[in-house]
Amino acid sequence: MSTSASSVSVAPTFLSTANWLTRYQAVREQSVALCRPLLAEDTVVQPTLDVSPPKWHLAHMSWFFETFLLREYLPGYTVFHPEYAYLFNSYYNSLGSRVNRADRGTISRPPLADVYAYRAHVDAHMAQLLALADTLPAAFAELFELGLQHEQQHQELLATDIKYILSTSPLAPAYLPAPTDRATSASAPAATWLPVNGGMNRVGYEGTGFCFDNELPVHDTYVADFELQNRLVTNAEYLEFIQAGGYQDFRYWLGEGWDLVQREGWHAPLYWVEKDGQWLRFTHHGLQPLNLAAPVTQISFYEADAYAQWAGYRLPTEQEWEIAARQFQPNPAAGTFLESGLFDPQPLPADADPTQCHQLLGDAWEWTYSPYHPYPGYQRAAGALGEYNGKFMVNQLVLRGGSCATPESHIRPTYRNFFHADKRWQFTGIRLAR
Repeated sequence: MSTSASSVSVAPTFLSTANWLTRYQAVREQSVALCRPLLAEDTVVQPTLDVSPPKWHLAHMSWFFETFLLREYLPGYTVFHPEYAYLFNSYYNSLGSRVNRADRGTISRPPLADVYAYRAHVDAHMAQLLALADTLPAAFAELFELGLQHEQQHQELLATDIKYILSTSPLAPAYLPAPTDRATSASAPAATWLPVNGGMNRVGYEGTGFCFDNELPVHDTYVADFELQNRLVTNAEYLEFIQAGGYQDFRYWLGEGWDLVQREGWHAPLYWVEKDGQWLRFTHHGLQPLNLAAPVTQISFYEADAYAQWAGYRLPTEQEWEIAARQFQPNPAAGTFLESGLFDPQPLPADADPTQCHQLLGDAWEWTYSPYHPYPGYQRAAGALGEYNGKFMVNQLVLRGGSCATPESHIRPTYRNFFHADKRWQFTGIRLAR
């Protein structure tokens, strides 16, 4: 996953050994709950390279705990199946060969029931291991927290991969029935521009709990004063770009983006469908009328930048975004996250305070115009965990803020997501700067 960050860098001091098992069970149950609405046949499909079958996700998450914790710290532990390391390793070259990423959809065996048995086996032995937590070294606490954070990353992937998988079915099936009380609005409140103080600012994680090593080291950076829009760009605003011929006018596009649009025939965000003069959008609830007041999502960096150029503005850098988040102190409770069960960013309420910066955390990942590079002084971790993050620091762009598919406890203002510029199957959106 491109939201795969790296090894834990700060001991999880906020997590006492007394509630480790409770938290472990809650995280693990969330993954299973995400897959309950699926048919067994749904869990094997891999319609594109970026998407992994849900069955593979379920097994890989267990492989991670088995490989990095049970085999290392539980005396006498025996792996569930000797071939699972080959089947469910993701990208750890130091841990041996594996099934190619593009071939995960060929893993029809083991059957789904065996994968759930694998999860039960790992969970039972993790309970045994956690009973010994007070006798284990500090390194175990770090790896345990990393395992939970890793599973939460795959929960976001499960939510977005399931949507893509179902969207490729000719039947356009719904993952869940549409909620009857979901937010609706004819239009979003007008966007306002908020001033952000520049100068020298601190960037990077400064807390005492968990963070990924790509959020470190903390360092000073200089930015000029700038302004940021107080909300995300909406579907209605993006539709204006489409109707103005934005996808047919090369002047707004980076060269690579323009070539991609021409080659792939893009004319709207992923999942948008025009039918009988009406715009529809495929959602977790099937094909639904486009909610014009909701934030636009499922767009590539190229589309986000082209929209910004058309609007006469720009995308923020990741440093600007983090500095703004420090200034406005967003409340995670105000965002839309995985736990809401809505699986879509929600419209900003009509009475939202125009002097505050909204939707910074949750709803949609925000493209920045910053390459995914290491911070000054960054050092890649030794061993297999060094492959978790550092080797991906090239040819990708940073996104900030989390989305409606991100678990709420997983996000923070310093979190650095990263994708290649053409990717748009995640809940990726736009916030304008000037």
